Formats: sequence, C-alpha cells, structure tokens
Amino acid sequence: MAADVLLVSLGSTAGLRASDEALAGALRRAGAEVAVVAARPPRPVRTLALTDLVWARAARAAAQRGIAQHRPRAIVYGAMGAALLWPRPGAIRFDAPMAANRPGRHGVWQRPVERRRLRAAPLLVPVSAMTLDETPRPRADAVVVPIPVAPSGPAGPRDVAALTYAANPRKKGLDRVLDAWARARRDGEELWVAGVEPGPAIEGVRWAGRLAPGAYRALLRRARVFVTAPRREDYGIAQLEALADGCRLVTTAAPGPYEALALARELDPRLVADDLAPAIRAALDDPAPGYAERAAALLEPFTPAAVDARVAQELLPRLLP
Repeated sequence: MAADVLLVSLGSTAGLRASDEALAGALRRAGAEVAVVAARPPRPVRTLALTDLVWARAARAAAQRGIAQHRPRAIVYGAMGAALLWPRPGAIRFDAPMAANRPGRHGVWQRPVERRRLRAAPLLVPVSAMTLDETPRPRADAVVVPIPVAPSGPAGPRDVAALTYAANPRKKGLDRVLDAWARARRDGEELWVAGVEPGPAIEGVRWAGRLAPGAYRALLRRARVFVTAPRREDYGIAQLEALADGCRLVTTAAPGPYEALALARELDPRLVADDLAPAIRAALDDPAPGYAERAAALLEPFTPAAVDARVAQELLPRLLP
C-alpha cells in the first residue's frame, strides 16, 4: 500500500519513540497516510561513535524495507542518527545536531556525514528554534515542530516532595541533584529518582526505578518539585512534562537548546541556579503565586492542538507540495 509519508523511527530511547509516535499522529490528523518503520535494536557496542554506526545501519535497513513496501511520496527520518546512512534523501527531525552533542572523538565520523545530510535534505524539522541556532550552515530550509506536551491527568495530593528523572545519570546530573538534595532536605522529605535502576540506600532518597510512561506521569502529578541538573540539555521533554503536570521546576542553567529553561526563569528565577539546594528550599517553602497556572499558559505553544496546527499548516504542505 502506498503511503504519503514514511516515518523512519530510530527508537533508540523512549523519548525518541514517543516523539515519533506524536509526529505520526499529527500527520495523520492532518490528512496524510503515514507508515512507520522502526530500526531493529542492534547489539550493544562500547563507544558512542560505534553505537551511532550500528543504529544508523539498523535505520538504513528499516528505511529500505519501508520504501519497498510503502512507496512513499516523502520520507521523514525521526532523528539525525536515522538519516546518517539514508538510502534516499528525506526530511530530518532532530532535537540537536551532532555538531553540538558529539564533540571530539565521540562524533569523529558522524559530524562530517551530518553536514552532507543537512545540505541534501529537502527539509529540516527541528523541535526547537534553538536547535536550529546550533545547526551548522549551509543547511536546508526548516519548519520548527515542537514535541507536544499536555497534562497527563487530574492533579491529586502532592505527597512527594521532589522528583528527578535520570535515564542518563551523568548527562542529567544525578550526582549534582543528590548532593543538593542531601544539603536541602528536611526530616520526612524524600526525593524520588525515576528512569534508572535503583542505586544504593541513601537517606531521604527513594529509587522509583524504570517506570512505564503512565506510571511515571502519575508520579509527576504527586510531586511538588521537579529537580534536574543536566550538563547539557538537547530539549528537555521531562521538564516540560513536569511543568504540564503542575510541578515547580528547579534546574541548573544547562547549555543546549533547553526549551524549559526560559520558562523556568520566567516562572520563578530563584529556581534556576548553580547551587540547587537553596532553590529546592525556595520551591518547597515559598512557592511563587500562581506558578502552575502561569506554566500552563506558557506551555500553550507545546500543546497537541498547537502542534497539530503547525503540522497541518506548515509541515505537511512542505512534505507534500
């Protein structure tokens, strides 16, 4: 069966899989016939450069299967890693260029290939204008399409003092969060750590483990504060979800196209700091008035309705002229 759009999903992380599902849904609601093919997970390898290579080969194989089966009018690669070894040019969806997040030996082969793909792609689909700011020139034209975010359910009792998400502990700065929490917490307060296997017993820390998306969002609805200290943030969907579910966001000012950072500063600048311990106490003891309501207003451009409108009005006409 012929498709209007073939979406080649890298799917190497839960965030990428969710982003691809959301984009495919928005394209379908805009009236497109969309086929999705996913890369088959390769065997683990030791280095980041090799990891990108084996995933790129898996994405190439998936794209070849999808092209043969669906004969698409247009292709969207769901991540830069999915486009590196493409069998046919297509639009590239990405949260950060490898020029920014693969420094030194980590991106020794990816960066030059990326530059060729950025020039040859018929369209770029970055998730943020800040992503585009980091993207090398010359490059193709772009349509910015955020990853949609919305409240996951009705708010309930806020019986969890603080929560952090640490799927990549070093990148997310889990060590810095735990240090700040040790200095900030009071008796009876707990920090819940999600997205990572349980660690050693630490007073005032509860390891939630790797949770299904619904269970994780339910935990967000219980948390008063979401704490994070990323060393670099390529987008920050976890922070946006925390704001959508009514948490107060405490964060460091990380480099990268960190969408939630400007929102956090506007909502309460005290909660953006290098030393997170005082910021945690301010968020718990002296919350800014109307924080959740103001956060909801600032998140309007990220709502599914707003993203659907951008896909229908700007993206799909560029994919299928």
